[in-house]
Amino acid sequence: MLHGRLAPSPTGVLHLGNARSFLLAWWDLRARGGQVHLRMEDLDGPRVKAGADQAAMEDLQWLGLDWDTGPVYQKPRIDRYREVLEKLAQQGLAYPCICSRKDVLAAASAPHAGEEGPVYPGTCRGRFPTGADATRQSGTAPSWRFAVPEGSEVGFEDRFRGACRIQVDRDLGDFVIWKRDGEPAYQLAVVVDDADQGMTEILRGDDLLSSAARQILLYQHLQWPVPRFAHVPLVIGTDGRRLAKRHGDTTLRRFRELGRSPIEVLQWLAFSCGHPEWNRLQCPADGIEGFDLAKVPDRPWVWQGELLDPWP
Repeated sequence: MLHGRLAPSPTGVLHLGNARSFLLAWWDLRARGGQVHLRMEDLDGPRVKAGADQAAMEDLQWLGLDWDTGPVYQKPRIDRYREVLEKLAQQGLAYPCICSRKDVLAAASAPHAGEEGPVYPGTCRGRFPTGADATRQSGTAPSWRFAVPEGSEVGFEDRFRGACRIQVDRDLGDFVIWKRDGEPAYQLAVVVDDADQGMTEILRGDDLLSSAARQILLYQHLQWPVPRFAHVPLVIGTDGRRLAKRHGDTTLRRFRELGRSPIEVLQWLAFSCGHPEWNRLQCPADGIEGFDLAKVPDRPWVWQGELLDPWP
């Protein structure tokens, strides 16, 4: 059986962009008879807001999305993430790093930059035998980076984008897998979670495409099965940037306050996803039969700021 997940971060309320990605993931699984699992990715330090997890679940349920298991929270799994970090360190695949962001920018000013900005030049790679040595040197706990092997090129077949190939050592460099605050970074936590929970399908926004390459490297070196990925275009503003507060209040909570029904929001989302029956849907389940990932537009969907008026 196929297994996938909805994984909101409880750092605020869900907006149209989040809802669209979750709806696509839900349809993609349900249309193929898969199970949907709910995870709360609550490892974002001070950005996590009390009650935001319940609000996210209420928003999902209001829209008509359900799940078969969960929610599973990340915070209680810290020991498990640390266990995997130690395994990577023992294999020589993780090392402590005391570089600040400013240090990285300064050190990377000479080499070429990757798609996401300066590539970490490996300043601390091989510098400290242990994390304790790094702490003594800097006076604070270090972060930990994955030591990307030289020549690491990751190729995979994305179910939406097709063939993808990324030269990880050249374009992304050694990446953080453990933060100075004592919590795992997203790249490590999500791989451990997806592997432990048996996820076979990952559908998410294409802003995480480069993360797939990093995560596949982790899967491979941990000798875990690699899930199938699908990266879909985001909802963006007229300025071409990912939907955010600067584009106005696009939260589901706001639409509820304005008296919008979940059917209205669902149909707008379905239209943006290229669903052929968008104007007939009364709940997400109505859209399962007609869903086709190939019909999702291959360009970002532009939010015009019209608060769902006029209807498309």
